[in-house]
Amino acid sequence: MQRFVCEQNIVHFERLLNEATDATVQHTVRALLASAKRQLALLNSAASGADTTPLEQHRRQHADAAAIRRQFKPEFDGSPHPYMLLDPGPGLSIVDVNDAYAAATLISRSDVVGRSLFEIFPDNPDDPLADGVSNLYSSLRIVGETGRAHAMKVQRYDIRDPSGTFVERHWQPINSPIHDAAGHLVYLLHHVEDVSAQVAARP
Repeated sequence: MQRFVCEQNIVHFERLLNEATDATVQHTVRALLASAKRQLALLNSAASGADTTPLEQHRRQHADAAAIRRQFKPEFDGSPHPYMLLDPGPGLSIVDVNDAYAAATLISRSDVVGRSLFEIFPDNPDDPLADGVSNLYSSLRIVGETGRAHAMKVQRYDIRDPSGTFVERHWQPINSPIHDAAGHLVYLLHHVEDVSAQVAARP
């Protein structure tokens, strides 16, 4: 029911946005639309993650998953580029992050493993137009449905510093699937580069 209400609200707000001519009204509707899209992404993430069929949830438990992880773990851990490994099932649990990712996003590796992606990285509540959660979920879902990597546009996605204060950040994300030998989706690999300095330098 919640999902249906969110979907209906999104359609309604998109129509209102197309019809609105007043700047204040447009801003208000954009905020309502962003909120509805965020809520729908959170509901879908919790219910199904990026899985395309319920059967995939069982396939991921295959012993190949542990072997696959062991194969790329040295490169994953040693990479200077930020990587996060996700379980594509309901909740999109964080399987692991490398040190570069932990440093870039101001988190502790030990504090986030096993927790839901959007519990650790929510949208900034002080930014009513924040769309990091909905856009990231959409990209991960595309990867799950197509079995191919998906490069997102530069995305503003604020993160919390150690005190819990949100700080502005802009990222260039690429999401990729990791399959077992039979072609079943086992993990999602999330790669980001912090491009905040480049965005700030734009005229």
